[in-house]
Amino acid sequence: MPSLSTQLIHLCAALLLLLAFAMLAQRRVANLVGLFAAQGLILAVCAAVVASSTGQRELYESAALTLLLKVLVLPAILRRLIRRLHAEWDTETLLRIPTMQIVGIVLVMFAFVLAQPISPFAGEATRGTLGIALAVVFLALLMMIVRRTAIAQVIGFLAMENGLLFAATSATYGMPMVVELGIGLDVLVGVFVLGIFFFQIREQFESLELRHLERLKDDGDEEGAR
Repeated sequence: MPSLSTQLIHLCAALLLLLAFAMLAQRRVANLVGLFAAQGLILAVCAAVVASSTGQRELYESAALTLLLKVLVLPAILRRLIRRLHAEWDTETLLRIPTMQIVGIVLVMFAFVLAQPISPFAGEATRGTLGIALAVVFLALLMMIVRRTAIAQVIGFLAMENGLLFAATSATYGMPMVVELGIGLDVLVGVFVLGIFFFQIREQFESLELRHLERLKDDGDEEGAR
């Protein structure tokens, strides 16, 4: 019979997967930020559960860092950017929402097929979570592909990092604290840089849709050909 910690990790995995599908169906960018923060809270709980079951005190620090960065700091920065850029809605996507959900289900099955060869060598908790972690990464990548608004794609990138962090926590029982701190700071700096980039796009094109950048590239290619 699985232990309580294993059951809790499986519950966290299932909730992460549900939130990833909710992100695919969400058009309001502010709600995407809320779903991202919910993923961060689940990651913090997962790290605390693994710390409790393995006795690794540094994982409690990892849980606190995840809670601070992914639940408080990054969502606050993203919400501020959304308000200042008036980018509350992502009204246009490359695929319709039902189609995205079907593609997402296919990606989940593909993720479990990829994780299957690793499962016999994995621990009890890893067998049920590695496939879900890969599925979260694939669903976040799908969100980055189908979204047309730059800030929604950044949230997709951050959600993909959540899937990788969950895989590291549940499969390897946590990365070294120095590595995780470095990754967290890199993500934070990246969001700041992308925020400046967003303001430049908004000032130039009065919109954050990426088709304007494609038009700028086409104009540059035409000028170069002349």
